[in-house]
Amino acid sequence: MFPPSVQDWLPEDHLARFIAEIVAKLDLSAVRAQYAGRGHAAYQPEMMIALLFYGYATGVFSSRKLERATYDSVAFRYIAANQHPEHDTIATFRRRLLPQVQACFEQILLIAAESGMLKIGRVSIDGTKVKANASKHHALSYEHATKLERRIKREIERLLRTAEKADTNDIPDGLDIPGELARRETRLQAIADAKERIRVREQERIAAEHAAHDQKIAERTARERETGKKARGPRPKRPSRAMNPKAQINLTDDESRIMPAGDGFVQGYNAQAAVDCGSLLLIDAEVSQCPTDRTLLESTVNRLTILPKRLGAASEVLADAGYNSAANVEVCERNGITPFISIGRERHAGGLGRFREPAPLHEAATAIERMQHRLRTRAGREIYGQRKATIEPRFGNIKSVQGFRQFSLRGHEKVRGEWKIVGTAYNLKRMHTLTLKSVRAG
Repeated sequence: MFPPSVQDWLPEDHLARFIAEIVAKLDLSAVRAQYAGRGHAAYQPEMMIALLFYGYATGVFSSRKLERATYDSVAFRYIAANQHPEHDTIATFRRRLLPQVQACFEQILLIAAESGMLKIGRVSIDGTKVKANASKHHALSYEHATKLERRIKREIERLLRTAEKADTNDIPDGLDIPGELARRETRLQAIADAKERIRVREQERIAAEHAAHDQKIAERTARERETGKKARGPRPKRPSRAMNPKAQINLTDDESRIMPAGDGFVQGYNAQAAVDCGSLLLIDAEVSQCPTDRTLLESTVNRLTILPKRLGAASEVLADAGYNSAANVEVCERNGITPFISIGRERHAGGLGRFREPAPLHEAATAIERMQHRLRTRAGREIYGQRKATIEPRFGNIKSVQGFRQFSLRGHEKVRGEWKIVGTAYNLKRMHTLTLKSVRAG
């Protein structure tokens, strides 16, 4: 009872058609170059990439579910051209060609710019915690690992004593002493490896904390020299060089981290994004292992400044108080970007106070003082007010509408690639919506 061609199964303005058309415009030579050129005929990269993008846009992330959808869903049948790649083929393609698929993110932004949908100007930045493909209950702390190590060594000693008395005493039925010893030795080695990775991670943390402390001292000294006055507040205390015995590593995805999220903690990553306030398209998507946002703004700004000129240039950055620091404000200004970064909760001006402008700024004001003054102006409050209506709903869309709440891949590099796929899928949906609006308005 279906039409004779799969082309007739979908409406002309369906998202699946739109994604297939956009992917057909991409330069996929880097993907084709990775094909081995031997064995069975490979699936066309356009089809595989469109399959991934449409899956992530509609909440189908698992390779097994993607395979099943090519049988059950008309839209997936259309994209797959009535082919049915197996789940291991889809998983291998996603894993092996992840770097090349990531490059599609920027190409699609260029298509949006050429279509008149995107011209970067005001940009909103934020981060959200996304669960790793690992349970926080599979984390092992250095302290607990040491206790396990001692316990297993005692068990090995008991087994060795039992083996020595094997000639005079009966061995319990089913007890394989060599096998039990081998299993415990393997566990000991795994624990030793985990402890070593924790040690390395702690050394990196300690080095980063001391570098941050030295930077704070240098900034404080520079301000004192500039103003001729002693800085307010106590001098920053030098962090300890001692290793934290409660430092953890996850045995499933050892590159993920325990991160605060809402009222609790998750085993996950800090997913960062930047959205153009005009088009509401994501123009940057990155993943960090750092649970706080403050140190991540500089790298985001640096990536924004190297985007192709055809996309436009970031002129203003909106960010919440989690990014507030003198260094971040100065980074923005050095790159010709006006920062609007919240300085924390402020008491709202009641009555007619919201219509008054702040007192003029003194000439020797620092970069952060200039920004604080800017945020108190009526124009500044109006501009910063756009933040909640731009970046935060994008995360809500990705998590609630697309249904992406947990990474499928493991390891920092693979997770970074998967987040780019998520961002690309979101952008394709947004571009499809903008196209439909333009058609209906025209």
